[in-house]
Amino acid sequence: MVAGAQDNTDARFDRARVATLIQSTQPDDPLAILRPEVLRRTAHSFLRGFPGQVSYAVKANPAPDILHILVQSGITVFDVASVPEMLAVRAICPSARLHYHNPVRSLSEIAQAKALGVASWSVDRMSELDKLGDLPKGTEVAVRLSLRRGGAAYDFGSKFGAAPDVAADLLRVVAARGLTPSLTFHPGTQCTDPTSWADYIAASADVAKAAGVTLASLNVGGGFPSLPRGGAALRQRLFDTIDAATQAHFPNATPQLWCEPGRAMVAEATWLLLRVKARGDGVLTLNDGLYGALGEWRDMPVPSRLIALDAQGQPLAGSPKPFIIFGPTCDSLDRVPDPWRLPAAIAEGDYILITGAGAYSLALVTPFNGYGTCDLVNLDSLPDPSGQCRLAG
Repeated sequence: MVAGAQDNTDARFDRARVATLIQSTQPDDPLAILRPEVLRRTAHSFLRGFPGQVSYAVKANPAPDILHILVQSGITVFDVASVPEMLAVRAICPSARLHYHNPVRSLSEIAQAKALGVASWSVDRMSELDKLGDLPKGTEVAVRLSLRRGGAAYDFGSKFGAAPDVAADLLRVVAARGLTPSLTFHPGTQCTDPTSWADYIAASADVAKAAGVTLASLNVGGGFPSLPRGGAALRQRLFDTIDAATQAHFPNATPQLWCEPGRAMVAEATWLLLRVKARGDGVLTLNDGLYGALGEWRDMPVPSRLIALDAQGQPLAGSPKPFIIFGPTCDSLDRVPDPWRLPAAIAEGDYILITGAGAYSLALVTPFNGYGTCDLVNLDSLPDPSGQCRLAG
């Protein structure tokens, strides 16, 4: 079965389970609904399709169930940005390889990371390289490169990354200190432009040449888009572009390629089920908002689909109209910036199912005003309403 057909089959199967869940429990708190088979398939698509090694960016979703399924699927390398993320990974996979690629750290964090056996570090300035102190000879240090270019939903290079000349200087020092010189970059979140990766790879080759070093590895970052439809085909085009650009610009000494997907790995693997608490004139107040799992909606449009369901879990019919969306807290800033188009008949007690909600949702939940509880429900733990098993793809 092709990927698109399998996706549709999975969605129908999982929607039926969600309807049964609503009918049986009438959940009043927000629920995150984990779709394990989708996560497994996505992990396998990266492991099979990417022309190198795959690590998972834990920041996107650090839920233990997510980490456990990824390890079962063959992901044993993790991009971690903090000591708590390292501990979360070690609890699931004690032997995991850790890439500490948040390039700014305190001395205490560095000491704890050394104790936890970090395999790869990232820096984007000399002061942070010096702060690492004496690392064992041969330890990998990846200099983070930034080209300050577009092509993504927002630019990761505005906070982290060294310009090419600074990156070359850093690489020389890394090599001179007996460490393993590597480069890393991030083209920006939801990047759909293959030339972003091609340009960064070309620039990486120029930086390595200017520094006079041979790169041991090249980490092409995350940024892979999560798209409800057509995502697999686009992702493969990106993989092919990365492969071709690496072969073209490193013809004699090809570095080990790494990628660190976060959003693209987990977004489609979790849905978010919210309930309408109240309806006003063109206004809906939900049981979750910007202080909860909708936190990212404040800053960027999230590639999701909104499905309105009645109190029995059945789709609401009727023409859509725009609604202002408020969260449950008493803060008037708890408002989604753009209206949501939902069936005009939606009412208090109905539900909204948000697909593609696995990334930067649970990770951003706060307990402000006593809200923010978001349980993770594994669909595999729910009964099959049809009495039939899902067909494997």
